[in-house]
Amino acid sequence: MLSEVDVFISNYTLVDPEIYQLWVDGISSSDAVSLLQQRGVCQQTNTPVELLASDVLDHYRTYSLLEKLLHTPTKLACEQLAFQIEPQTSQMLIEMYYEFNDSVARELLGKKLVSKNRKELEEVSEKTGVSLRSCRRQFDNFKRIFKVVEDLSGSLVMNIKQHFLLPEELAKRYAAVVFIMCLRFEMTKRKLQYLTFPDLLHCAISMMSNWTYRYTGSEYFDTDLDREFLLELPECRILLENEKHHKHLVCIKLKPLLLERVYQEVDANFRTYSRAIIGIACNLHRTRELRFFFLELVERCIEPWKQVNWSHTDLRNFLGAFTQCALDMDVLREAEVRDAFERFMKVVTCCLLRMYHT
Repeated sequence: MLSEVDVFISNYTLVDPEIYQLWVDGISSSDAVSLLQQRGVCQQTNTPVELLASDVLDHYRTYSLLEKLLHTPTKLACEQLAFQIEPQTSQMLIEMYYEFNDSVARELLGKKLVSKNRKELEEVSEKTGVSLRSCRRQFDNFKRIFKVVEDLSGSLVMNIKQHFLLPEELAKRYAAVVFIMCLRFEMTKRKLQYLTFPDLLHCAISMMSNWTYRYTGSEYFDTDLDREFLLELPECRILLENEKHHKHLVCIKLKPLLLERVYQEVDANFRTYSRAIIGIACNLHRTRELRFFFLELVERCIEPWKQVNWSHTDLRNFLGAFTQCALDMDVLREAEVRDAFERFMKVVTCCLLRMYHT
């Protein structure tokens, strides 16, 4: 008797997450085989090393073909017909491809995403311990996302999620990178090198929430600071004209909270600290001063407090008292000035507490 056999041919794409991660990390196929061998894959699956090498090469070829589609995630997920990929697999491919190392991101912040800097990624690779191929992938991803979303109105996070199909937390991390690069904050000075990417992420998210047009609820760009707010800040100089009263209120509030040594130090140097904080506020509307915002916080605030050995709790208590006592003063009774000072101090407090490493 003749047997009937149904044959179905498919180009269904198989993805091995472990091998894909090695490819994303910039590991060569030969090194990937060695690593998988060390992890005991051959013993666990009773597979000859030659067959493993062939399998890895096959996967690497597939991922190389997929890479062009990964540059436009919406095409990979919704439009292309060349590869049959399940939705959850497609999402995994995108998320893993766009993941980045905090150490690499920190090295790239403050630098322009231009060809010259891409050619100098060997130094970044050596410094971070991340492979050169991975550094290039991350550099190109930053540049690609920046180019797409920098001029779009609305939430950076939502725009990144929409155009690159990234999950919320990863989109937030990219949004912080785009925000810092758009405003061209100085990040390369030696005094700022101790700041980690999570530190700067924390600060950037606070700025986007409180200093951009998002705060007003109007049609906004997350990459534009609220100009009216910045121009209102110089009016906070009124606090310097009423410095004695401000100091008196702050000292009363801090007396039961601080050690005597710290209290005496605040009493003696209040003018210096007040002028540093208010000075930064008054000049923030100038482009150059805004660019050096983080350096100003370090040089004018953090370094003096470190010299007198303030604890993190001391700093928290001081900033809380400094802000609240100013808001209680009649000189800030005008709503616009009061709101501007409160918005300014909310972000500055958030940044200083994060940047003050003890």
